[in-house]
Amino acid sequence: MSENEIVLKVEEIHKSFGDREVLRGVSFDVRRGETKVIIGPSGTGKSTLLRCINQLTPPDRGRVWLDGEEVTNSGHRINYFRQKIGMVFQNFFLFDHLTALKNVELALIKVRGMNKAEAREKALYELRQVGMEEWADHYPAELSGGQAQRVSIARALAMDPDVILFDEPTSALDPELTREVLEVMRKLAREGMTMIVVTHEMGFACSVANEILFMENGVIAERGPPDQLLYDPRFSRMKDFVGRLDSRTEG
Repeated sequence: MSENEIVLKVEEIHKSFGDREVLRGVSFDVRRGETKVIIGPSGTGKSTLLRCINQLTPPDRGRVWLDGEEVTNSGHRINYFRQKIGMVFQNFFLFDHLTALKNVELALIKVRGMNKAEAREKALYELRQVGMEEWADHYPAELSGGQAQRVSIARALAMDPDVILFDEPTSALDPELTREVLEVMRKLAREGMTMIVVTHEMGFACSVANEILFMENGVIAERGPPDQLLYDPRFSRMKDFVGRLDSRTEG
């Protein structure tokens, strides 16, 4: 497979909730090994867009393609595509009654049909990748928020996805725990994992993004490489937004 091939194609996604139009025609491509970072004000449709991509929230109009196959309107094949489009949420969604290891093993056994020995080996490998192998036998209540989020990343990685969607994965964490999760994500980016990340962490965005998409009022208002968006005077709306983020942090 070519490194430059398009893995994910999003075409003219629209979504409304009642009279509120949340997404108003969003389109972009993601190439293999790329990290796209989506930023923008709260309520502008970023999380809804991710949910539309993996069909947790079906779009009203528009289409999504993964490796040339249509994800939208895929009927009974949707579970196949959800294996290929991993998702990491802001609130972890680990099973409290299962250890970290069992949380990662579960889908390997139930969805991918691995036997218990194979699933254990694969789960331990992915926990090792995120620095959590020594915590494999601990329950979610015994983990910090950062550790729990790293387990949820291992769970997504275990399915060998073509792309992982991250929906503000550090928004529930304090700064120290945020750093440990972002470092895992930087490692994934360096290793060539294809990722779409919704975040307000601008330092992280600038360090890993091939392209930043600035969303406002349900559309991509500005887009480009980090340096271009931050320093080219044509991109005023995103710079205003980043300036508000910086002043809020300083305050």
